[in-house]
Amino acid sequence: MKKYLIGIDDTDNLTSRGTGFIVRELARLLKEAGIAKPQCVSRHQLYFHPDIPYTSHNSSACLEVDVLKPEELRDFCRNYLLDVAAEGSDVGLCIVPFDNVSDKQIDWGLRAKKEILSKYDAIALAKHCGIYLEGLTGTHDGIIGSLAACGLRKYGNDGRILMLSADFRSFSGVTTAGEICRNFHIQNIFDTFDTSIPAEAMITLEEGWKPLLKNGLYSLMVEKDGQYAWKSISKELLRKISS
Repeated sequence: MKKYLIGIDDTDNLTSRGTGFIVRELARLLKEAGIAKPQCVSRHQLYFHPDIPYTSHNSSACLEVDVLKPEELRDFCRNYLLDVAAEGSDVGLCIVPFDNVSDKQIDWGLRAKKEILSKYDAIALAKHCGIYLEGLTGTHDGIIGSLAACGLRKYGNDGRILMLSADFRSFSGVTTAGEICRNFHIQNIFDTFDTSIPAEAMITLEEGWKPLLKNGLYSLMVEKDGQYAWKSISKELLRKISS
């Protein structure tokens, strides 16, 4: 199986389901169809500026999959997005093998976090790199963010995780670091001083906790909870460090 990244942006409007939900549904449907095995959905915050059209937060999403039927992947994603895209959306879709994401695409993603970019430059970059990139609805401006999402996922130090192959979203409570890694496919647990947490450490996973991407790994950041134990960081801190 070959690993692919699927970048998606601007699928929604103010009254519809958000892009994160739509991408998680795509992951489920790809698995059900036997086309791909979803591994991760990550959210990537882009430049928040009044001159950039956005629905609410100007974020894009990337779906990481191990592909079983590459010849069916593109059409399945296109048809799904055309079916669910909200009125007034400007959907962009990018599909690229993980190993084919170049430094130029990573740089595009990093630039998209701090400057206004052009969809025409996105098209030119995709053509130069041999990347599938397509605008599906509206102005097609979503290609800017979808191209960026794949670059930022490959970069590996941006964004928070919305879904993994093991369901973590419904769990909260106290468990060990080792159990978190085994049960939820977390690859790295560290504290706010970047110190690794031992497998036997007790951690309280608070409601709404989410992993993030660090050094390309599915990671969990924790903070001290009393003298000996740990807890998942607050939503506010997670937003700050993953934006």
